[in-house]
Amino acid sequence: MNRKTFLAGATALVMAGLCAPAFTQSIPATVDQPVTISYYNYNLASAGNGAEATKKMIADFEKANPNIKVEGVGASSADITSRIQADVAAGRIPDVVQMVFSDLNFTVDNLGAVALEDIVPADELKKHFEGITPNGLQLGVINGKTYGLAYTFSTPVLFYNADLFRQAGLDPENPPKTWAEVKAAALAIVDKTDAEGIATGIFGPSAGDWLFQGVLRSNNGGIISADRKQLAFADPASVEAVAMLRDLYDSGAYTNVEIQAAMEGMASGKIGMYLQTSAIQGFLVKGAEGKFDLRASTMPRFGDKPQRPNNSGSALVILSKDPVKQRAAWELMKAMTSKEAYTVITSQIGYLPLRTDIVDDPNYLGEWVKKHPLIKPNLEQLAILERWESFPGPNYRQIQKTMMEGAELAVFGGVDPAEAMQAAQDNAQALMPK
Repeated sequence: MNRKTFLAGATALVMAGLCAPAFTQSIPATVDQPVTISYYNYNLASAGNGAEATKKMIADFEKANPNIKVEGVGASSADITSRIQADVAAGRIPDVVQMVFSDLNFTVDNLGAVALEDIVPADELKKHFEGITPNGLQLGVINGKTYGLAYTFSTPVLFYNADLFRQAGLDPENPPKTWAEVKAAALAIVDKTDAEGIATGIFGPSAGDWLFQGVLRSNNGGIISADRKQLAFADPASVEAVAMLRDLYDSGAYTNVEIQAAMEGMASGKIGMYLQTSAIQGFLVKGAEGKFDLRASTMPRFGDKPQRPNNSGSALVILSKDPVKQRAAWELMKAMTSKEAYTVITSQIGYLPLRTDIVDDPNYLGEWVKKHPLIKPNLEQLAILERWESFPGPNYRQIQKTMMEGAELAVFGGVDPAEAMQAAQDNAQALMPK
C-alpha cells in the first residue's frame, strides 16, 4: 500500500469516528459583533521559534475578520500549562490555547477543555478536517471526541553542517544513519576542526521528554506499560539507550550545552550536528545563509533497528464557555490550520504541514519545497510517527521531571545508567495514580 492510499484510508476512518453527531450547544454561525479573545501561544514567546510568523498569521486573521481582535499571550512550552492553570484559578479563563500534546489529558481533566464536537456543527467540523493528516487528528482525540486540533507538529531531525563534514573528511552526501555512525562522525569533527561534534535538544529545562522518548523507543524501550500503571523507563532496553548517550558524552563526541546555546552554536557553524525538533529549521536556515551548507537527515537508529520517532508539537484547544467567543476561537483555529497558515508555519518556522496536499502545490509550498530540501526528512518521518506518550494523573509533570533528571545524572553526572534510571523510576512510581 503506498503512502497516499494509506493516508486516504486512515482519513476516512478518522472522519467516521471524529465527526459522529455530538452537537450539544449552538454557537453563532458568524461573529457579527466586536469581540476580543485571548490566544495563549508558546511560539510567541520565542524569537527564534516562530514569534514573527505567528504574529503575521494573527494579523492576517484580524484583517480578514474585522469583528475579532486577538490578544496574543506568550509563554514557553514548558510553562504554558502552569500559566493557564494559574489564570483559570484566578478566573481569567483563556479563550483558545496552544497546548503541547503531552499536556492535553490534563487540560481535559482539570482545565475544562471543550470538545469541538460539542460546539461545532458536524458538517462544518468534517469539512475543516478534510485534508489534515490523520496522524495529527488522532492525537487530539480523547474518549472519542476532539479536544485538541492538531496545529504545530514536528519530528526529530539531525541537522548537520556539510562544510564541517568535508573538513573532517566525511561525506556530506551520506550523513550518519545510526548512533554508532553519529559517534564516529562527531569524533572526526572534534579531531579535525575547531567545532563541537554533536549537540541535542534532549535535556534542559525547556526540553520536556518528547525527544528522549524517541531515543528510548528506537531501541525498543519505553517509558510506561501498556496499561499505563507501571513506569518502564528503567527497563533494560531503555537503560541501554541512556547508556549509549552516556558513552557518546564520555567519548567527547557529545557536547552538553543549554538548548538556546546549542541552537545558536549550530546556526553559527560551531557545532557539526544537532538533533532537535524540525521547528527550529527557520532559525538555523537564517543563521547559515551565506555562511555554510546546512543540511538535514532523519533521526539516528540503533544498529539495524528502525528509528521510531514520536511527534513533538501542539494542538489548539478552546477553554472559553462563552458561545460568541467560542465561535471566534473556532474561526481562529480554522485560520491557523488552513492551507495558507501551514504554508507560513512550514516555510517560516519549520513545522510539518499537516495538510500534506500543499507540499507539491505551486500555490502553497510546491516551489518552496524544491528550494528547501531540509523539509524532506521531516516529511519522511511523518508516515512512521508514534504517539508522544503522556504520564497519567495530576503529577504527570513531576513524573516527567523525575525521569529526565535521572537520565541527565546518568548521561552527564557520572552515575551508573541502570542505577540512575531505577532510582528515578522508583521515585516517580510513587507519584502515579493509585
